[in-house]
Amino acid sequence: MTRKIDTRNNWVTLMFVCKCRYNCLRKQSVMNDCEAAFREFEAQGFKFGPIGFGGNHTHFRVDVPKGYSIEVAEIMLKSRSSKRIFEIHPNFRKRYPRGSFWSGYEYHESTGRKDIIATDKYILSQEKHHG
Repeated sequence: MTRKIDTRNNWVTLMFVCKCRYNCLRKQSVMNDCEAAFREFEAQGFKFGPIGFGGNHTHFRVDVPKGYSIEVAEIMLKSRSSKRIFEIHPNFRKRYPRGSFWSGYEYHESTGRKDIIATDKYILSQEKHHG
């Protein structure tokens, strides 16, 4: 039996915001741990483009594999990344005693092949915008 290769273009630009818009994504160690948590999903077929952090939020591009809705992908990414951040940085429990790192705000947009370069440019310039 041969496996079918997913040839769809399902690139989506996502934005996650920290709860209460606290500036929790300023330290490089927190940014690295958040990105590493996202990239754990590459084993399940997710593909990631650039990831940019803007102090209290993150923008990134992700190719969601077939079988996952955008909503399910967001839940998985938010859940795993907040779990990893709380494991590695236990002092965040003081700021977020209920264990919810990300706010309920959601933003996503489909990213086609024509505007992928403009999207990447915006994502990578987050430090300029919010630095």
